[in-house]
Amino acid sequence: MEKDAGEREPSRQRNGVVGVLYGEFTDMLNDRDRYSVSLSDSALTIQRISSSPGRTNVVFNMTDCVGCRAHRGPDSADVGAYFTAYFYPLKRRWMSAGVARQKVEQCFRVALVQDPLVNFQEAERWAGAIRDASARQALRRDGVVYTEVRQPCRVMILVNPHSGRGQALQLFTGHVQAMLTEAAVPYTLVITEHQNHAREVVKKADLSQWDALVIMSGDGLLFEVINGLMEREDWQEAIQTPLGILPGGSGNALAASVHHYSQSPPAWNEELLLSCGFILCKGLVGSMDLVSIHLGSQQRLFSFLSLAWGFVADVDIESEKYRHVGAIRFLMGTLVRLASLKVYQGRLAYLPVREVVELPKGSIKADQPPSTPQHPSFCSSLPCQLIPNTSPNQNSRHNHNSTNSNHNTINNSSNNSINTKRPESQRAPVDTLLPDLDQPVPESWTVVKEEDFVLVLAIYQSHLAENLWTVPGAMADDGMIHLFYVTAGISRPALLRLFLAMEKGGHLACGCPHLVYEKVKALRLEPITPQGMITVDGEMVEYGPVQAQIHPGLAKLICG
Repeated sequence: MEKDAGEREPSRQRNGVVGVLYGEFTDMLNDRDRYSVSLSDSALTIQRISSSPGRTNVVFNMTDCVGCRAHRGPDSADVGAYFTAYFYPLKRRWMSAGVARQKVEQCFRVALVQDPLVNFQEAERWAGAIRDASARQALRRDGVVYTEVRQPCRVMILVNPHSGRGQALQLFTGHVQAMLTEAAVPYTLVITEHQNHAREVVKKADLSQWDALVIMSGDGLLFEVINGLMEREDWQEAIQTPLGILPGGSGNALAASVHHYSQSPPAWNEELLLSCGFILCKGLVGSMDLVSIHLGSQQRLFSFLSLAWGFVADVDIESEKYRHVGAIRFLMGTLVRLASLKVYQGRLAYLPVREVVELPKGSIKADQPPSTPQHPSFCSSLPCQLIPNTSPNQNSRHNHNSTNSNHNTINNSSNNSINTKRPESQRAPVDTLLPDLDQPVPESWTVVKEEDFVLVLAIYQSHLAENLWTVPGAMADDGMIHLFYVTAGISRPALLRLFLAMEKGGHLACGCPHLVYEKVKALRLEPITPQGMITVDGEMVEYGPVQAQIHPGLAKLICG
C-alpha cells in the first residue's frame, strides 16, 4: 500500500485531486502536530510533517473503513472544521495471540481560511471522498458474486433481549450502535416481546420500507424471520430482502459462519460481534441456501442452518438450562449427555449430490440403480416402518401424530398437501426431489444400512456454534446439505475427541470409523425409537418422520 501511494505522489496537488486527494492538516488535539494526508482508491496514507529524517507512513486500507463524517469542533469560536474516518483493521490482540478487528479513529482539523463555512465544505469534501473509496473497496471472496445493500439503506434490527445470557440489548448499545452511526446506516430497533414475535412482525411488515432485516440474537430469531417471510403471499419478493446477523445468543452459528466466509481469522464473543458489525456496515450481499423441511404432520418449515436428531439435538435442548453461562453451555451439555450416551434406532436415506434426479411431486423413479452399491437400497421398494410416537418429550407447540396406527407406516393425512393456506399455484418453492412421506424413497437414493445411530446432523453452514467448525469447506450458497451421522459402537472418549477436534475443523481427519460424512441434495429420516428430540436450526420440532431438500440461493445474506 505504501509503495502504491508513493508511486502516485508526483501527480498529487495540495488540497486537490489528480489521481490522489492530498492535503495537510493538524491534529484535533494539538495544532502543533501537522500531517500530510493522501487518499487513493485503496488507502488513506498519513505522514507526520517534521524536520526529523526517516518519517514513516501510516497506511489504512480502505477495505477496513466503514465511514467518515465532517463535523464542527466543540468550541463554537473555532473557525476550523473536522473530518473523522473510522477504520476496523485487523490488529494484534492485547492479551493473546492472533489478530482481530479493532476500532481506529483518525480525526483531522481543516483550517484553510478564516471562513468556517469554507473549512467545513473542505472537510465534507474529504469525508465524502473517503466514504466513496470505502464503498468501492470491500472484502470480496474470489468466485463469489455480490450485490450491495441499497444506499442509503434503511435497516430494521430485531433484538431478542432474552437471548444468550440476556445481554443482547446491552451488546447492541455498547458495540453495534456506534458502528452504525459511523457508517451512517439509519435503522429502526424492534425489541421482541415473546416467541414468534419476529415472525409476526416480518409477516405483516411493508418490506418496501426496508432495505435489510438484521437479527441481533441467537439463531432462533432468524429461524422465525425466515419462516415469517416464507409465509407471506409475496414470499418470492420477501425472501430477497437481505438478511444480516449479529451474534447475541449462546450458539451464534450463522454469525460464526459469516465471519468465516469473510476469510477473517477466528473470533469469539465481542470480537465476533465487532466483525459481524463491520460486515453489516460494508453491506455486501450474497446468496444463501435454504432447506425445505417436511414433518410428519404435514407442517413445512424453512431452515438456514441445521436439522439434528440424537446426540446433537439432545445437547442443544437439554443445555437450555445452562443458557446463563453463554456458549460454554454446549460443552456442559455435551459432558452431561456423554455420561448417559443414548443410541437411537431409525432409518436414514439421502440423495447424493452426484445423483440429482428431479421428480414430479409424488412420482417414483424405479429404473435407475442405487447411486452407491456399497449401501444397497434394501427398503427402497417399500415405505419405511415407524413405531407410533409415544414420546412425552415432544414440543407441545407441535404435538401432532401422523402415524397410521393400523399399519405403523408413515402416511400424510391429505396426500401431497403441505401446511399452508395458499393455493397450489402460489405455494412456496416446490420440492421436486422429495416424494411424499408415505411413499418409498426412489431407487436413486442411498439407504443407509445401519439403523442404530448416536447422532444424525444435516448442516448447511460452516459452523454449528461459535466454537464448532463443523464443515470447513462449506459456503452459504454451495447448494449442498452436509450430512453427518455417527453409528452405534463409538466410545464416549472417541465421541468427545470428535467434538473437541471440531473446534478447529479437524474431526474429519480423526479417522473415526463410526463417523460418516456425505454431501447430499435431499434426505429422509425416520426414527424408530419412540422417544427423542429433533431440532431445526436449534429449535425443537415434533418428533417423527422428517425429510428435507436444499433450495440453492433462495435467500440473500449480508456476508462480506
